[in-house]
Amino acid sequence: MAYCINPRCEHRQNPDDAQKCLNCGTELLIDQRFRLIKPLRPLDFRHKTEIFEVEENGNRKVMKVLKSSDSKAIELLERETLTLQLFDHPGIPRVVDDLFSMTPNNSTLKLHCLVMQKIEGQNLEKWIEENGRISQEVAINWLKQLVEIIDEVHRTGYFHRDIKPSNIIVQPNGQLTLIDFGGVREVTNTYLAKVSGVGGNDIGLGGRYEITVLYSAYYAPLEQINGQAVPQSDFYALGRTFAYLVTGIPLGNLPTDQETTRLIWRKKAPQIEKPLADLLDDMMSPAPGKRPAAAKFILQRLENLPFKLTVNRIVHSHPFRVGLLLTVLLGGFGIYKVINLGLSTYYFSQASRYVEQPKIAKKYYELAIKHNPEDVVAYNNLALACQQIRDDDCAIKNYQKTLNLQSNYWIAHYNLGNFYELQKKYELAEEEYKLAIKVSNNEAINAVSNLARLNNIKGEYEEAVELSLQGLKETKNPEWQAGLYKNLGWARFKQKRYREAQEYLQKSVKLDSARIDAYCLLGQTQEALNEMQEARLSWELCMLGVEGSGLPEVIKWRQQLLDRLLKNN
Repeated sequence: MAYCINPRCEHRQNPDDAQKCLNCGTELLIDQRFRLIKPLRPLDFRHKTEIFEVEENGNRKVMKVLKSSDSKAIELLERETLTLQLFDHPGIPRVVDDLFSMTPNNSTLKLHCLVMQKIEGQNLEKWIEENGRISQEVAINWLKQLVEIIDEVHRTGYFHRDIKPSNIIVQPNGQLTLIDFGGVREVTNTYLAKVSGVGGNDIGLGGRYEITVLYSAYYAPLEQINGQAVPQSDFYALGRTFAYLVTGIPLGNLPTDQETTRLIWRKKAPQIEKPLADLLDDMMSPAPGKRPAAAKFILQRLENLPFKLTVNRIVHSHPFRVGLLLTVLLGGFGIYKVINLGLSTYYFSQASRYVEQPKIAKKYYELAIKHNPEDVVAYNNLALACQQIRDDDCAIKNYQKTLNLQSNYWIAHYNLGNFYELQKKYELAEEEYKLAIKVSNNEAINAVSNLARLNNIKGEYEEAVELSLQGLKETKNPEWQAGLYKNLGWARFKQKRYREAQEYLQKSVKLDSARIDAYCLLGQTQEALNEMQEARLSWELCMLGVEGSGLPEVIKWRQQLLDRLLKNN
């Protein structure tokens, strides 16, 4: 069976051997390449788009066909195409070709077509209908996969705006894929100004700038319904998606707290333990500021989850309660120690929920240490919290306590090196980075990268190259590789080996598109190669980026560019 692409055709099904639609005469081989095999959702005149499985030379793909001439709808499809072309991730569909358009036979209707990789598998809405609610083990696995996908999207400067079970496919190999990027939005200063109502007098929603409002019932937060979606809106939708997955109950059938507007779901998912349930509820917080600030904070909590779940299971187990009762009956020092360890674990868990609010986290880490003065990780985390709120004495004191308790704790050496580096105490920073590398058996690749960066700052370029190459041999982590390639490019740029520099810096931004320092260096390198058009784009990304913009070298490079622009004007 072959389908006619013309949405106004009254009889769209055709025999396999037909070249043109038997009803309207429209070519059945679209763009001389694609043959429409079957619709992947009912053909409904109310939809602006139709989605087909298509065939090209025996290979199956998916085509989205926009049948609306609305400029906003066309803009959204163009944005979806450009966004998907940025990614190379197993959890995001690939675009097969550039967006193209065609006009059916005897029609003025212009259709816009986007062809994508066909993802084998089943969407999670259908999966739950057939299999029922998921276990805690599956929930953790799926949540980690999806947060990593969202992190990839957010770090590229976009957010999805339509996360829900029907837009997630589980493939036969267990890999999840996030689909339907039709509502994707770029996070720019202009966009943030629009949603906050800052500046301008354009008429739009609520008297602000006009913003396209896209949302799915039950999964979108209030700010998105009001046309003010932010990246944290994706976390809300993801949390609500998991409320459905772990209960197996449509969200419209779950009660809501009338005062807080929070979903009441935990009793319907008894397999989900409190630490994971707390994380999901934090993601679904009605206020965007109460949700995790970035995907990396959700991933951090997921890394700590196995320990928290183990503690939770022990505390709630029958043997633990019997043992606790016996200890109480027997009395003595044992009960005091058990209670203190329990309290320390509780306060540490609470601190982990506030990693993006260091003042609150600091108080909980101090309470955790009060009840367990031997907790190395709590001391290290307390030092980090102190560093974030710029309490330098507190940071130094607790890093030293961490290392007094465990001198080979490389993470503390690395963090202390980072602390010294921010204070421009480069010799002390180098010493700590070298210790981190030594005691970690080369696990501390981020310390290798930072040490190479310091060598570049000091003008020791060959040392920076040697360290970066060493680090690249030891890691497959894309974020660490991006930093190492950046340092390689920096060194080669300073050595006037511009082609090598360009190659390394392009690898860096491909691995981590949020690396502002790499774009700044790439702009300088492209200028040296007289590739002025490419240099202008790199400089623009250097000037507009946020992540890493506080680095001294980035501030210096930006200022140099501004000085040149002012001088030329």
